[in-house]
Amino acid sequence: MVRSLLAALLAGHLAFNTAFAAEGPVSAIRAGRLVDVVTGKVLSDQVLIVRGDRIEGIGSASAVSIPAGAKIIDLSGSTVLPGLIDTHTHVTSDPTLPPYHGYGVSHPRLALKGAANAKATLLAGVTTIRDVGATGYTDIALRDAINDGDVPGPRMLVSGPALGITGGHCDDNMLAPEFEHESDGVADSVDGVRRVVRRNVKYGADLIKYCGTGGVFSKGTKVGAQQYTAAEVAALIDEAHMHGRKVAVHAHGADGIKVAIRAGVDTVEHASLIDDEGLQLARKFGTFLSMDIYNTEYTQTEGPKRGELEEFLRKDREVAAIQRENFRKAVKLGIKLTMGTDTGVHRHGDSPKQLAIMVRYGMTPMQAIQAATLVGADALGLKNQIGALAPGYFADIIAVEGDPIANIQLLENVQFVMKAGEVYKSK
Repeated sequence: MVRSLLAALLAGHLAFNTAFAAEGPVSAIRAGRLVDVVTGKVLSDQVLIVRGDRIEGIGSASAVSIPAGAKIIDLSGSTVLPGLIDTHTHVTSDPTLPPYHGYGVSHPRLALKGAANAKATLLAGVTTIRDVGATGYTDIALRDAINDGDVPGPRMLVSGPALGITGGHCDDNMLAPEFEHESDGVADSVDGVRRVVRRNVKYGADLIKYCGTGGVFSKGTKVGAQQYTAAEVAALIDEAHMHGRKVAVHAHGADGIKVAIRAGVDTVEHASLIDDEGLQLARKFGTFLSMDIYNTEYTQTEGPKRGELEEFLRKDREVAAIQRENFRKAVKLGIKLTMGTDTGVHRHGDSPKQLAIMVRYGMTPMQAIQAATLVGADALGLKNQIGALAPGYFADIIAVEGDPIANIQLLENVQFVMKAGEVYKSK
Protein backbone atom coordinates (compact mmCIF):
# COMPACT_ATOMS: atom_id res chain seq x y z
CA MET A 1 0.00 0.00 0.00
CA VAL A 2 2.75 2.41 0.95
CA ARG A 3 4.69 1.57 -2.20
CA SER A 4 1.61 2.26 -4.32
CA LEU A 5 1.05 5.60 -2.63
CA LEU A 6 4.65 6.65 -3.10
CA ALA A 7 4.47 5.65 -6.75
CA ALA A 8 1.41 7.85 -7.17
CA LEU A 9 3.20 10.72 -5.46
CA LEU A 10 6.22 10.34 -7.70
CA ALA A 11 3.94 10.44 -10.74
CA GLY A 12 2.59 13.78 -9.52
CA HIS A 13 -0.95 12.46 -9.00
CA LEU A 14 -3.21 12.58 -5.98
CA ALA A 15 -2.07 10.30 -3.20
CA PHE A 16 -4.35 9.60 -0.26
CA ASN A 17 -3.69 7.25 2.60
CA THR A 18 -6.70 6.81 4.84
CA ALA A 19 -4.83 4.27 6.96
CA PHE A 20 -2.53 7.05 8.11
CA ALA A 21 -5.28 9.64 8.59
CA ALA A 22 -5.11 11.29 11.98
CA GLU A 23 -8.01 12.73 13.92
CA GLY A 24 -8.32 16.47 14.23
CA PRO A 25 -9.10 19.59 12.23
CA VAL A 26 -8.64 19.53 8.47
CA SER A 27 -6.74 22.11 6.43
CA ALA A 28 -6.22 22.39 2.70
CA ILE A 29 -3.03 24.16 1.62
CA ARG A 30 -2.93 25.57 -1.90
CA ALA A 31 0.70 25.60 -3.06
CA GLY A 32 1.75 27.58 -6.12
CA ARG A 33 4.96 25.56 -6.23
CA LEU A 34 5.91 22.54 -4.14
CA VAL A 35 9.42 21.17 -3.69
CA ASP A 36 9.27 17.38 -3.91
CA VAL A 37 12.54 16.43 -2.22
CA VAL A 38 12.03 12.74 -3.02
CA THR A 39 12.13 13.23 -6.80
CA GLY A 40 14.13 16.47 -6.76
CA LYS A 41 11.42 18.21 -8.77
CA VAL A 42 9.34 21.34 -8.24
CA LEU A 43 5.64 20.75 -8.88
CA SER A 44 3.12 23.46 -9.75
CA ASP A 45 -0.43 24.11 -8.54
CA GLN A 46 -0.58 21.50 -5.77
CA VAL A 47 -2.93 20.97 -2.82
CA LEU A 48 -2.03 19.34 0.48
CA ILE A 49 -4.69 17.99 2.81
CA VAL A 50 -3.67 18.08 6.47
CA ARG A 51 -5.71 16.29 9.11
CA GLY A 52 -4.60 16.69 12.70
CA ASP A 53 -0.81 16.52 12.82
CA ARG A 54 -0.33 14.54 9.58
CA ILE A 55 -0.45 15.02 5.84
CA GLU A 56 -3.42 13.03 4.59
CA GLY A 57 -3.15 13.69 0.88
CA ILE A 58 -1.26 15.62 -1.75
CA GLY A 59 -1.75 16.13 -5.46
CA SER A 60 -2.54 18.50 -8.28
CA ALA A 61 -5.31 21.02 -7.65
CA SER A 62 -7.37 19.53 -10.48
CA ALA A 63 -7.30 16.08 -8.90
CA VAL A 64 -7.77 16.83 -5.21
CA SER A 65 -11.20 17.00 -3.66
CA ILE A 66 -11.04 19.34 -0.67
CA PRO A 67 -13.08 17.99 2.26
CA ALA A 68 -16.12 20.00 3.26
CA GLY A 69 -15.38 22.39 6.10
CA ALA A 70 -11.61 22.31 5.61
CA LYS A 71 -9.74 25.49 6.47
CA ILE A 72 -8.18 26.89 3.29
CA ILE A 73 -4.58 28.13 3.55
CA ASP A 74 -3.72 30.00 0.38
CA LEU A 75 -0.02 29.75 -0.48
CA SER A 76 -0.67 29.86 -4.21
CA GLY A 77 1.85 32.68 -4.56
CA SER A 78 4.56 30.84 -2.64
CA THR A 79 6.89 27.86 -2.79
CA VAL A 80 6.06 25.16 -0.23
CA LEU A 81 8.70 22.83 1.24
CA PRO A 82 9.10 20.36 4.10
CA GLY A 83 10.18 21.93 7.39
CA LEU A 84 13.95 22.18 7.70
CA ILE A 85 16.02 19.91 9.96
CA ASP A 86 19.15 21.08 11.78
CA THR A 87 21.17 18.09 12.95
CA HIS A 88 23.62 20.00 15.18
CA THR A 89 22.33 22.59 17.65
CA HIS A 90 22.94 23.82 21.19
CA VAL A 91 19.62 25.49 21.80
CA THR A 92 20.20 26.31 25.47
CA SER A 93 23.53 28.03 24.72
CA ASP A 94 23.92 31.80 24.45
CA PRO A 95 26.47 32.84 21.78
CA THR A 96 26.49 36.44 23.00
CA LEU A 97 27.91 35.78 26.48
CA PRO A 98 31.57 36.59 27.18
CA PRO A 99 33.59 33.46 28.07
CA TYR A 100 33.42 33.58 31.86
CA HIS A 101 29.94 35.10 32.22
CA GLY A 102 28.34 31.72 31.71
CA TYR A 103 29.39 30.62 35.18
CA GLY A 104 26.76 32.97 36.60
CA VAL A 105 23.91 31.38 34.63
CA SER A 106 21.97 28.64 36.44
CA HIS A 107 20.53 25.56 34.76
CA PRO A 108 16.94 26.84 35.20
CA ARG A 109 17.98 30.09 33.53
CA LEU A 110 19.61 28.17 30.66
CA ALA A 111 16.39 26.23 30.12
CA LEU A 112 14.42 29.48 29.93
CA LYS A 113 16.93 30.94 27.48
CA GLY A 114 16.49 27.75 25.51
CA ALA A 115 12.74 28.31 25.31
CA ALA A 116 13.28 31.69 23.64
CA ASN A 117 15.92 30.21 21.33
CA ALA A 118 13.64 27.31 20.40
CA LYS A 119 10.88 29.71 19.36
CA ALA A 120 13.30 31.71 17.20
CA THR A 121 14.49 28.47 15.59
CA LEU A 122 10.97 27.31 14.79
CA LEU A 123 9.91 30.65 13.33
CA ALA A 124 12.95 30.49 11.03
CA GLY A 125 11.45 27.40 9.42
CA VAL A 126 13.45 24.76 11.29
CA THR A 127 10.81 22.36 12.54
CA THR A 128 13.12 19.63 13.86
CA ILE A 129 16.48 19.86 15.59
CA ARG A 130 18.96 17.46 17.10
CA ASP A 131 20.55 19.06 20.17
CA VAL A 132 23.99 17.62 20.83
CA GLY A 133 25.29 18.66 24.22
CA ALA A 134 23.72 20.67 27.04
CA THR A 135 24.59 20.94 30.72
CA GLY A 136 22.25 19.93 33.51
CA TYR A 137 19.86 18.06 31.18
CA THR A 138 18.40 21.44 30.21
CA ASP A 139 17.84 20.19 26.66
CA ILE A 140 15.72 17.30 27.96
CA ALA A 141 13.62 19.67 30.07
CA LEU A 142 13.08 21.92 27.05
CA ARG A 143 12.18 19.01 24.76
CA ASP A 144 9.58 17.83 27.25
CA ALA A 145 8.15 21.35 27.65
CA ILE A 146 7.76 21.64 23.87
CA ASN A 147 6.19 18.20 23.62
CA ASP A 148 3.72 19.09 26.40
CA GLY A 149 2.76 22.32 24.67
CA ASP A 150 4.15 24.58 27.39
CA VAL A 151 6.37 26.53 24.98
CA PRO A 152 6.61 26.68 21.17
CA GLY A 153 9.61 25.14 19.52
CA PRO A 154 10.84 22.61 16.99
CA ARG A 155 10.64 18.88 17.45
CA MET A 156 13.76 18.01 19.47
CA LEU A 157 15.99 14.97 19.71
CA VAL A 158 18.45 15.56 22.54
CA SER A 159 21.66 14.05 23.89
CA GLY A 160 21.94 15.46 27.40
CA PRO A 161 25.53 16.12 28.50
CA ALA A 162 28.11 15.14 25.89
CA LEU A 163 30.67 12.55 26.98
CA GLY A 164 34.33 13.49 27.01
CA ILE A 165 37.66 12.63 28.60
CA THR A 166 39.05 14.49 31.59
CA GLY A 167 40.50 17.72 30.23
CA GLY A 168 39.08 17.11 26.76
CA HIS A 169 36.82 19.16 24.55
CA CYS A 170 33.65 18.10 26.38
CA ASP A 171 35.15 18.91 29.77
CA ASP A 172 35.27 22.48 31.15
CA ASN A 173 38.89 23.59 31.39
CA MET A 174 38.37 27.29 32.09
CA LEU A 175 38.66 27.28 35.90
CA ALA A 176 41.72 26.95 38.12
CA PRO A 177 42.50 23.57 39.77
CA GLU A 178 41.30 24.65 43.22
CA PHE A 179 37.72 24.79 41.95
CA GLU A 180 37.85 21.02 41.26
CA HIS A 181 35.29 21.47 38.49
CA GLU A 182 34.48 19.17 35.60
CA SER A 183 31.63 18.91 33.11
CA ASP A 184 28.59 16.67 33.55
CA GLY A 185 29.63 14.25 30.83
CA VAL A 186 33.23 13.51 31.81
CA ALA A 187 33.83 9.77 31.55
CA ASP A 188 37.13 7.90 31.45
CA SER A 189 37.81 4.19 30.75
CA VAL A 190 35.66 1.53 29.14
CA ASP A 191 33.58 1.10 32.29
CA GLY A 192 33.32 4.85 32.73
CA VAL A 193 31.85 5.54 29.31
CA ARG A 194 29.34 2.72 29.67
CA ARG A 195 28.21 4.15 33.02
CA VAL A 196 27.64 7.67 31.67
CA VAL A 197 25.84 6.40 28.57
CA ARG A 198 23.50 4.51 30.90
CA ARG A 199 23.02 7.60 33.05
CA ASN A 200 22.08 9.74 30.05
CA VAL A 201 19.64 7.08 28.89
CA LYS A 202 18.18 6.99 32.41
CA TYR A 203 17.45 10.70 32.34
CA GLY A 204 15.84 10.71 28.92
CA ALA A 205 18.47 11.22 26.21
CA ASP A 206 17.32 10.37 22.69
CA LEU A 207 20.89 9.91 21.43
CA ILE A 208 24.46 9.89 22.72
CA LYS A 209 27.07 12.53 21.84
CA TYR A 210 30.76 12.22 22.64
CA CYS A 211 33.88 14.21 21.85
CA GLY A 212 36.37 12.16 19.89
CA THR A 213 38.91 14.93 19.26
CA GLY A 214 39.85 18.33 20.59
CA GLY A 215 37.83 21.34 19.55
CA VAL A 216 37.76 25.05 18.82
CA PHE A 217 35.95 26.26 21.94
CA SER A 218 37.86 24.31 24.58
CA LYS A 219 40.86 25.64 26.42
CA GLY A 220 44.07 23.66 25.99
CA THR A 221 42.86 21.12 23.43
CA LYS A 222 44.26 20.59 19.95
CA VAL A 223 41.54 20.55 17.32
CA GLY A 224 42.83 17.50 15.48
CA ALA A 225 44.06 15.44 18.44
CA GLN A 226 42.27 12.17 19.14
CA GLN A 227 40.46 11.83 22.46
CA TYR A 228 39.26 8.41 23.69
CA THR A 229 40.99 5.18 22.79
CA ALA A 230 39.58 2.81 20.21
CA ALA A 231 38.49 0.48 23.03
CA GLU A 232 36.62 3.27 24.83
CA VAL A 233 34.93 4.36 21.60
CA ALA A 234 33.87 0.80 20.78
CA ALA A 235 32.40 0.35 24.27
CA LEU A 236 30.59 3.70 24.17
CA ILE A 237 28.97 3.04 20.80
CA ASP A 238 28.13 -0.56 21.69
CA GLU A 239 26.43 0.56 24.90
CA ALA A 240 24.44 3.30 23.16
CA HIS A 241 23.31 1.04 20.33
CA MET A 242 22.32 -1.65 22.83
CA HIS A 243 19.90 0.91 24.28
CA GLY A 244 18.59 1.87 20.85
CA ARG A 245 20.36 5.24 20.77
CA LYS A 246 22.25 6.63 17.80
CA VAL A 247 25.69 8.12 18.41
CA ALA A 248 27.07 11.44 17.23
CA VAL A 249 30.79 12.17 17.56
CA HIS A 250 32.34 15.62 17.75
CA ALA A 251 35.42 15.02 15.65
CA HIS A 252 37.61 17.48 13.77
CA GLY A 253 40.73 15.32 13.48
CA ALA A 254 41.23 12.53 10.95
CA ASP A 255 42.25 9.81 13.43
CA GLY A 256 39.32 10.39 15.77
CA ILE A 257 36.95 10.36 12.81
CA LYS A 258 38.24 7.05 11.48
CA VAL A 259 38.19 5.37 14.89
CA ALA A 260 34.55 6.43 15.26
CA ILE A 261 33.44 5.31 11.80
CA ARG A 262 35.10 1.91 12.17
CA ALA A 263 33.31 1.46 15.51
CA GLY A 264 29.93 2.17 13.91
CA VAL A 265 29.22 5.79 14.81
CA ASP A 266 26.07 7.13 13.17
CA THR A 267 27.09 10.74 12.47
CA VAL A 268 30.33 12.69 12.50
CA GLU A 269 30.01 16.30 13.62
CA HIS A 270 32.30 18.95 12.07
CA ALA A 271 34.62 16.52 10.22
CA SER A 272 36.90 19.50 9.56
CA LEU A 273 40.20 17.68 9.02
CA ILE A 274 38.85 14.45 7.59
CA ASP A 275 41.34 12.83 5.19
CA ASP A 276 40.77 10.85 2.00
CA GLU A 277 40.70 7.55 3.90
CA GLY A 278 38.09 8.95 6.27
CA LEU A 279 35.95 10.13 3.38
CA GLN A 280 36.10 6.71 1.77
CA LEU A 281 35.17 5.07 5.08
CA ALA A 282 32.19 7.40 5.46
CA ARG A 283 31.01 6.49 1.97
CA LYS A 284 31.58 2.76 2.53
CA PHE A 285 29.70 2.60 5.84
CA GLY A 286 27.02 5.15 4.97
CA THR A 287 28.08 7.43 7.82
CA PHE A 288 26.46 10.85 7.86
CA LEU A 289 28.63 13.95 8.05
CA SER A 290 27.20 17.01 9.79
CA MET A 291 29.56 19.83 8.83
CA ASP A 292 29.01 23.33 10.27
CA ILE A 293 30.44 25.36 7.42
CA TYR A 294 28.49 28.57 8.08
CA ASN A 295 29.49 29.78 11.53
CA THR A 296 33.12 30.89 11.11
CA GLU A 297 32.15 34.39 9.89
CA TYR A 298 30.06 34.89 13.03
CA THR A 299 32.85 33.62 15.27
CA GLN A 300 35.50 35.84 13.71
CA THR A 301 33.27 38.94 13.63
CA GLU A 302 31.37 38.68 16.91
CA GLY A 303 33.86 36.66 18.96
CA PRO A 304 36.30 39.52 19.57
CA LYS A 305 33.41 41.80 20.59
CA ARG A 306 32.42 39.49 23.43
CA GLY A 307 36.00 38.86 24.51
CA GLU A 308 36.40 35.37 23.06
CA LEU A 309 39.75 33.83 23.90
CA GLU A 310 42.33 34.35 21.15
CA GLU A 311 43.11 30.63 21.37
CA PHE A 312 39.56 29.87 20.23
CA LEU A 313 39.61 32.43 17.43
CA ARG A 314 42.95 31.11 16.20
CA LYS A 315 41.76 27.52 16.12
CA ASP A 316 38.63 28.53 14.22
CA ARG A 317 40.75 30.32 11.61
CA GLU A 318 43.01 27.29 11.24
CA VAL A 319 40.24 24.82 10.40
CA ALA A 320 37.55 26.85 8.63
CA ALA A 321 38.92 26.83 5.07
CA ILE A 322 40.04 23.19 5.31
CA GLN A 323 36.60 22.12 6.55
CA ARG A 324 34.87 23.86 3.66
CA GLU A 325 37.12 22.23 1.08
CA ASN A 326 36.53 18.84 2.69
CA PHE A 327 32.80 19.53 2.47
CA ARG A 328 33.30 20.07 -1.27
CA LYS A 329 35.13 16.73 -1.53
CA ALA A 330 32.34 14.96 0.37
CA VAL A 331 29.72 16.38 -2.01
CA LYS A 332 31.65 15.09 -5.03
CA LEU A 333 31.95 11.64 -3.46
CA GLY A 334 28.23 11.43 -2.78
CA ILE A 335 28.65 11.11 0.99
CA LYS A 336 25.50 11.65 3.03
CA LEU A 337 25.59 15.25 4.27
CA THR A 338 23.08 16.94 6.55
CA MET A 339 22.50 20.57 7.51
CA GLY A 340 24.24 20.75 10.89
CA THR A 341 24.92 24.35 11.84
CA ASP A 342 26.21 24.37 15.44
CA THR A 343 23.66 27.05 16.29
CA GLY A 344 24.46 28.27 19.77
CA VAL A 345 27.92 29.09 18.49
CA HIS A 346 26.09 31.55 16.21
CA ARG A 347 22.71 33.23 16.65
CA HIS A 348 19.61 31.11 17.07
CA GLY A 349 17.26 31.46 14.14
CA ASP A 350 20.09 31.75 11.62
CA SER A 351 20.36 28.05 10.76
CA PRO A 352 18.97 28.45 7.20
CA LYS A 353 21.88 30.76 6.38
CA GLN A 354 24.08 27.67 6.09
CA LEU A 355 22.21 26.56 2.96
CA ALA A 356 23.82 29.27 0.83
CA ILE A 357 27.27 28.23 2.07
CA MET A 358 26.48 24.60 1.21
CA VAL A 359 25.65 25.73 -2.34
CA ARG A 360 28.81 27.84 -2.51
CA TYR A 361 30.89 24.76 -1.67
CA GLY A 362 29.53 22.32 -4.19
CA MET A 363 25.85 21.49 -3.69
CA THR A 364 23.04 22.40 -6.01
CA PRO A 365 20.17 24.26 -4.31
CA MET A 366 18.06 21.09 -4.50
CA GLN A 367 20.83 19.03 -2.88
CA ALA A 368 21.13 21.57 -0.07
CA ILE A 369 17.37 21.45 0.53
CA GLN A 370 17.45 17.65 0.48
CA ALA A 371 20.31 17.67 2.99
CA ALA A 372 18.19 19.85 5.27
CA THR A 373 15.10 17.67 4.90
CA LEU A 374 15.22 14.14 3.49
CA VAL A 375 18.82 13.33 4.46
CA GLY A 376 18.48 14.94 7.88
CA ALA A 377 15.42 12.87 8.65
CA ASP A 378 17.29 9.70 7.71
CA ALA A 379 20.23 10.67 9.95
CA LEU A 380 17.86 11.16 12.89
CA GLY A 381 16.08 7.85 12.35
CA LEU A 382 12.85 9.61 11.33
CA LYS A 383 12.99 8.85 7.62
CA ASN A 384 9.34 7.86 7.24
CA GLN A 385 7.94 10.55 9.52
CA ILE A 386 9.51 13.89 8.59
CA GLY A 387 11.69 15.40 5.87
CA ALA A 388 9.28 15.10 2.95
CA LEU A 389 5.77 16.12 1.96
CA ALA A 390 3.93 12.83 1.64
CA PRO A 391 0.85 11.10 3.08
CA GLY A 392 1.38 9.81 6.60
CA TYR A 393 4.25 12.18 7.34
CA PHE A 394 4.02 14.85 10.01
CA ALA A 395 2.64 18.08 8.59
CA ASP A 396 5.87 20.05 8.95
CA ILE A 397 5.46 22.58 6.16
CA ILE A 398 7.13 25.90 5.38
CA ALA A 399 6.77 28.40 2.56
CA VAL A 400 8.73 31.26 1.02
CA GLU A 401 7.95 33.81 -1.63
CA GLY A 402 9.84 33.27 -4.87
CA ASP A 403 11.86 30.29 -6.07
CA PRO A 404 14.48 28.94 -3.62
CA ILE A 405 15.90 26.72 -6.35
CA ALA A 406 16.88 29.87 -8.22
CA ASN A 407 17.88 31.74 -5.05
CA ILE A 408 18.60 29.54 -2.03
CA GLN A 409 18.91 32.60 0.22
CA LEU A 410 15.14 33.05 0.08
CA LEU A 411 15.01 30.34 2.74
CA GLU A 412 16.58 32.82 5.13
CA ASN A 413 13.22 34.60 5.21
CA VAL A 414 10.48 32.01 5.69
CA GLN A 415 6.94 33.45 5.67
CA PHE A 416 4.91 30.41 6.72
CA VAL A 417 5.65 27.74 9.31
CA MET A 418 3.49 24.75 10.23
CA LYS A 419 4.71 22.07 12.59
CA ALA A 420 2.67 18.92 13.13
CA GLY A 421 -0.40 20.57 11.63
CA GLU A 422 -0.27 23.71 13.76
CA VAL A 423 0.48 27.08 12.17
CA TYR A 424 3.11 29.08 14.06
CA LYS A 425 3.83 31.75 11.46
CA SER A 426 1.82 33.12 8.57
CA LYS A 427 2.37 36.15 6.37
